[in-house]
Amino acid sequence: MNKVPMTVTGEQRLRSELEQLKSVERPQVIAAIAEAREHGDLKENAEYHAAREQQGFIEGRIQEIEGKLSNAQVIDVTKLPKTGKVIFGVTVELLNLDTDEEVTYRIVGEDEADIKQSRISVTSPIARALIGKEEGEVVVVRTPGGEVEYEISGVEHL
Repeated sequence: MNKVPMTVTGEQRLRSELEQLKSVERPQVIAAIAEAREHGDLKENAEYHAAREQQGFIEGRIQEIEGKLSNAQVIDVTKLPKTGKVIFGVTVELLNLDTDEEVTYRIVGEDEADIKQSRISVTSPIARALIGKEEGEVVVVRTPGGEVEYEISGVEHL
């Protein structure tokens, strides 16, 4: 399998979710199944079926997280030399040359992306256009709404 880039923060989030699932939610579901079994006939026991379904979701998510962590290549940009070049994990300040609007994005792994928190996936059109470019360069990003020109006004290793 290919290694998937991930920031240190993204890895910590996944590890804490995995810990929560294994140490809190899994035991709760096991207890709920045991309690539902005590109620008798399992064929018509809605509590039992709901708890079993929840157990399936939890086990599936645990496997998914463990798979992601095993294929993760954790990159800590704070330990990389600051060259002014856009690479995975950096925070990029952009100036939209059409509207003079400034935006800031952090380039992260696919699982960490959240546009509301200004985190964009390394596979997004904006990030793909920015990777490898340097501070001060003008970049043309092809979006569904047409081409947008951005000037890279800052690159930070946060």
